[in-house]
Amino acid sequence: MAETEQPHIYLITPPEFELSIFPNALSAVLDAVDVACLRLALSSIDEDRVLRAADAVREVAHARDVPLVIQSHIQLVERLGLDGVHLLDGSRSVRAARKELGEDAIIGAFCATSRHDGMTAGETGADYVSFGPVAPTPLGDGSYAEAELFGWWSEMIEVSVVAEGALTPELIAGLASMTDFFGVGPEIWDEESPAQALLNLIAAMG
Repeated sequence: MAETEQPHIYLITPPEFELSIFPNALSAVLDAVDVACLRLALSSIDEDRVLRAADAVREVAHARDVPLVIQSHIQLVERLGLDGVHLLDGSRSVRAARKELGEDAIIGAFCATSRHDGMTAGETGADYVSFGPVAPTPLGDGSYAEAELFGWWSEMIEVSVVAEGALTPELIAGLASMTDFFGVGPEIWDEESPAQALLNLIAAMG
């Protein structure tokens, strides 16, 4: 992606949500904010639940011309009429996903804090690479993607980069010149108005 004045928003769904409620909340966010891409990031491995959620979210997203990618489930992309897949295993599945889904599909790879994994993902066909979390959290091993990684990537690598996980207004302000996208999700969905919470984060970009 070419350099832009301000990063785009890459919206991430909650890992669990009520089908009777969430589509309305999602609609409100997409109507309030220009979102570049949406990720269906369900933790469920119940096929029926994933299918029904994907149908509901796709209807909302595609009505607003927002592409929808699904986390991990390569086999469901074409079946459900989605736009691509977000892989959680770094660069390991990128080549197979590209072969399976073709050149037009969006393929992204979460590479945690690994510069090498990110470079390999880009070389094997990923459209974007995401790094995170961007600050220490109690989860995982405590490692996080520092600003230096994003600065180096933006200078050296053509593949689009996403900063996600543990975002705050302060971190967004600091990373805005070094990333193509901010992957926002957990930061807003528990707020009374997710749309307003997202607008507040966007305002931090300056």
